[in-house]
Amino acid sequence: MNSLLLNRFLCVVVLTIQLSSAVVAQSTVNVQIQGANPTTTISKHIYGHFSEHLGRCIYDGFWVKDSANLPKQDRIRLDIVDALKKIQIPNLRWPGGCFADEYHWRDGIGVRDQRPKMVNTNWGNVTEDNSFGTHEFLELCSLLKCEPYITGNVGSGTIEEMSKWVEYLNFDGLSPMTVIRKQNGREKPWNVHFWGVGNESWGCGGNMTPDYYANQYKRYAGFTKNYPGSNLMRIASGANSDDYNWTETMMKKVGPGMMWGLTLHYYTVPKNWGDKGSATSFDESEYFATMQKTLVMEELVKKHSTIMDQYDPEKKVALVVDEWGIWTNVEPGTNPGFLFQQNSLRDALIAGTNLNIFNNHADRVRMANLAQTVNVLQSLILTEGNKMILTPTYHVFDLFKVHQDAKLLPVQFISPDYVNGKEKIPALNISASKDNTGLVHITVVNLDPNKSINLRTTLQSISWTKVDGLILSSAKITDVNSFDKSDFVKPVIFNGAKKEAGDLVLSMPAKSIVMLTIK
Repeated sequence: MNSLLLNRFLCVVVLTIQLSSAVVAQSTVNVQIQGANPTTTISKHIYGHFSEHLGRCIYDGFWVKDSANLPKQDRIRLDIVDALKKIQIPNLRWPGGCFADEYHWRDGIGVRDQRPKMVNTNWGNVTEDNSFGTHEFLELCSLLKCEPYITGNVGSGTIEEMSKWVEYLNFDGLSPMTVIRKQNGREKPWNVHFWGVGNESWGCGGNMTPDYYANQYKRYAGFTKNYPGSNLMRIASGANSDDYNWTETMMKKVGPGMMWGLTLHYYTVPKNWGDKGSATSFDESEYFATMQKTLVMEELVKKHSTIMDQYDPEKKVALVVDEWGIWTNVEPGTNPGFLFQQNSLRDALIAGTNLNIFNNHADRVRMANLAQTVNVLQSLILTEGNKMILTPTYHVFDLFKVHQDAKLLPVQFISPDYVNGKEKIPALNISASKDNTGLVHITVVNLDPNKSINLRTTLQSISWTKVDGLILSSAKITDVNSFDKSDFVKPVIFNGAKKEAGDLVLSMPAKSIVMLTIK
């Protein structure tokens, strides 16, 4: 070999070694978790859910026919109740959604077969028989052992109507509303704390401007009273996605004195609102675009929180993300107004990512509600007759329930990129907490469907000897649980984490969600 060729060969070898070293150096992500003196609590209410009178969420979901041959109390389906109790559902939002602003609560009390019927104009123009109303919803919450979150009608209702609903539910004295309540079989009040004052008042809840709604909100808030034992946590209708002017107006004109929370609605739509994309049939490019869009939640939470901080530096007003999740086209052959969609591993990765975002912003985000619980949008549960399946998203909430009311532990790391074509997103997201027994829990999501990621984590000010883990993943990002294969996607034991030289080391498989318990 002549000297020129030898020099070229040696250059190639050196370059190859350098590139290999760079790959090795970049293949391990260094993570710092600070365990000393945590101060921020991850509210359990971040793990809330949403059940609207829409499609088969209430009727043929929670609420079945008298003739249904399955375990039920009254007409409440108990296998659904049991499943939701397992994940420690903290709150349930009802009756909507868009339906809330056409719902008149007095139509849903009293003798069921005498209740007036109505047309659900928002969702398929189906006839609503009002057999599931206030008493039935609050009985459901009692069975679930969760807090009710009721959204009142501002769009087509009146201040008197909402005021009397609060009185009916929360007053323990003698009044026209309490007399009616007792006649309907309920002696004592329910003491409902969470009240939404309208829903999406910028859209289906009245097409209002923020200035107009701010004035309306103050009127409604003034006439919905705090009765003994039931101080209201009033939640104002907030922004649609990146409408920062709405948040600015509400914080400036209403502020922390009159509202407990201000909402934010944002849906992950894989393609566009005209053609949202399939829940089950998508390629990696569409998967990547979907993850790009779900990560927008981080930006939205930060920017809305920054505006809120200007008017509320003590963070008294909660940012309530009470509608979030993936929204795709309905399943072929189903009613387009019922919003029934399947639920894949992609949706589980979306759920884990959003929950990690909410956890890491728990100083401001203190409530959130996935849309929706049963048979609608990003459901936890799907039913078909007597059959019931738990979706991959359900299993994420089961894994993440360990964070409820635990102390947030700050996490620092630089995520590797997940690259698709000329674009890239962070592949990794993480949150960590310490519960009241001293256990530390870490939830890690790897969005890259092709590459595993090695992590070396330093647990500062945390004494530990053992790590246990669970993982949720599957062979394909399109994998689902079906009525034929109900456990196809489910958590299994994860043995890929260990203690090494005082650090926690693990390899995160591609397209996976891992929950670690540090003991």
